[in-house]
Amino acid sequence: MLVRVFLAITLLILTTAPLAQPVSESALAIEMLGPELAEFDRYFSEKMAEHAIPGAAYAIVYKNKIISAKGYGVRTLGSDAKVDPYTVFRIASVSKTFAAGLASLLEERGHFRWDEPVVQYIPEFSFKNALYNPQLKIEHLLAQSSGVMPNAYDNLIEANVMPERILPQFQKIDPLCNPGQCYGYQNVLFSLIEPIISQTTTSDYASSLRKNIFEPLQLPTASVGLEAYLLNENRASPHIRARGSWHARNVNQSYYRFAPAAGVNASVIDLSHWLIAQLGYYPQVMPQKVLDKIVEKRVRTPRDLRRPQWRNYIKDAHYALGWRVYQFGAEQLIYHGGWVQGFRAELAYSRERELGLVILLNAESNVVNELTTTFWATMFGAMQQQEQTRLANCTVDTAGQTQC
Repeated sequence: MLVRVFLAITLLILTTAPLAQPVSESALAIEMLGPELAEFDRYFSEKMAEHAIPGAAYAIVYKNKIISAKGYGVRTLGSDAKVDPYTVFRIASVSKTFAAGLASLLEERGHFRWDEPVVQYIPEFSFKNALYNPQLKIEHLLAQSSGVMPNAYDNLIEANVMPERILPQFQKIDPLCNPGQCYGYQNVLFSLIEPIISQTTTSDYASSLRKNIFEPLQLPTASVGLEAYLLNENRASPHIRARGSWHARNVNQSYYRFAPAAGVNASVIDLSHWLIAQLGYYPQVMPQKVLDKIVEKRVRTPRDLRRPQWRNYIKDAHYALGWRVYQFGAEQLIYHGGWVQGFRAELAYSRERELGLVILLNAESNVVNELTTTFWATMFGAMQQQEQTRLANCTVDTAGQTQC
């Protein structure tokens, strides 16, 4: 009874309906998953306390509804200001999902083509061997398939070096393979989509993101950049662990300068609507054709098979466009994580199950891996069991039709 009351209150407060859904189907599925949802809420709070996480938030979406959202702890240690579902965090590399969504929309509208060379728009870019230059296509930037060694020149980002001084450094290196042939996670190269978007839309990146995604989806608190983060009073502060305890830190500008890779600020409510869009319930903003293109597997990412916690579940892994595609046991999971000084972020959804999860922390803790994998292992298991139970009750009539 308590589980049902909790879910009823949550749905009353948080339900969103961009498109109408059959009430009976959604309500039945949510009711059947009620024990698992309540157990995750308990588990989440338990892990936050165990790891002394200063502040966090999570949200769960099913079809076109936010079925649960919760804040935990405080925005800043030493303050009484609580985290709530509208508290803004830095989402770090989860920003890449927005960059890929925006770029895919613009490509579909004809602003540029995926197979165009990057140097067509950024002629000053060059590898050590210029023969590689025309091989680097726009698609390779967002698919993390440039062939360049992983995290090339991230050290310069963290040293607060300006982007215009980092780009020439690529003239000192060559790809480890031909572009498009192997995986190498990038922030600097990924962010080259920004000048391409600016040139082909006559609009800066942040404005394009607001116009095409934030505003049409009515994301209440999403923004780009340090200034926007600081202007939001309901924001979480970053915390790092030192001498056995968490300490608040100021946010620095460095990764904000690479907005497509790590420049978005958002709450779990913002990211819930973004997940609902990925599930196809905002077709006027994110058409199904674009969504299908985004999650096409571009390059295998074998290192992901060794990730702590995840390696117990992942059978195969690829990078698509700004998203990872995991084979999570028998299920496909679309995922991206983020990590920047003092923050962790996780965003994942199942297209088949129409289920999504957001987790945001204002602390650099690997507990987020435990939370995400436990959620998906539990929910997939419960849904599979529901299917088996339903099929066991099915019969075949005299006309050969299955009745369930």
